[in-house]
Amino acid sequence: MERAEAARDLVLGYVRALNAIDEAMRVAIPSLERLADIVGLARSRQMGRSGHIGTYFYKVHGAGCRFVSENGTEVDVDFAADGSAIFDLWRLRRYGLSLAEPFDVTDQDLQTAVQSLQPLLTEVRPGWFRVAD
Repeated sequence: MERAEAARDLVLGYVRALNAIDEAMRVAIPSLERLADIVGLARSRQMGRSGHIGTYFYKVHGAGCRFVSENGTEVDVDFAADGSAIFDLWRLRRYGLSLAEPFDVTDQDLQTAVQSLQPLLTEVRPGWFRVAD
């Protein structure tokens, strides 16, 4: 598999993992309207800043949260002011390195992959992306 295709698969894997986390969190916390609400729950001390929810370990940080699945796959995400999940190339690379078969990819390959996935992904500010509605 060529590097560009592998980078594209990595980005799509991150998006699938993020969607799976969103779904798992909504099942575990029925009052959750969107994944970003986890940050508010932690800040208001309705839940800890870190812990386990379902099959995920989570750690709230700044404007986002890092989720680690039972198999060690890491999905780190920030949240925009509107609550949308956003990510950058660093977060995509960390995801790739956390896979059962770690995959390291260059920023250029990731940038090309993200651009090839528009309009599925939207650049919300330079270097930061979200899944389109």
